[in-house]
Amino acid sequence: MALQDCEGWIFDLDGTLTVAAHDFEAIRRELGLEPAKPILEQLARLPRDEASARYAQLDEIELQIAREARPAPGALALLQVLSSGGMRLGIVTRNSHRTSLLTLQSCGLEAFFKPCCIVGREGATPKPDPDGVHRLLAHWSLAPDRAVVVGDHHFDLLAGRAVGTATAHVDPTGEFGWPEDADVQVHGLDALRATLAAR
Repeated sequence: MALQDCEGWIFDLDGTLTVAAHDFEAIRRELGLEPAKPILEQLARLPRDEASARYAQLDEIELQIAREARPAPGALALLQVLSSGGMRLGIVTRNSHRTSLLTLQSCGLEAFFKPCCIVGREGATPKPDPDGVHRLLAHWSLAPDRAVVVGDHHFDLLAGRAVGTATAHVDPTGEFGWPEDADVQVHGLDALRATLAAR
């Protein structure tokens, strides 16, 4: 399906709409977690009291990053084009809802997303589980083949694939891992916007 035909646009947040700023290995060390393994999945396996304390610590780390967040090049222009075209815009993120709102405010992008269309880790099983994507499509009463998931990580692409949406991989490095799970591969959001005008 051509991106020009997508009515629903579901974005990852950090590293997709924002300039990547998370040092995940440093965060894992600060939280006392194993290296190179997903943070949320490790926290979910801890005893409840211990997990609660570390989630609170993670929230503080992420809020500090959110206060200093910067929009990715091309984010504002892309969202303006999509919004003016009447597209439905949403976010599915492994961040908390509170952190996501602060990140968008820091980047000047909050006007494009209704709070109910921002699905954080409290609102759905975190990606790569497709729960958050399902929830947004249901909220919009939109079929998967009318939507696209845009992200910089394999988890984003897997979530879209599992639901049946189109998938767009944004990778400024140009390495484009996981080509089998990406319908579109672009170096940045300016390039993604250019594909919309290509037809």
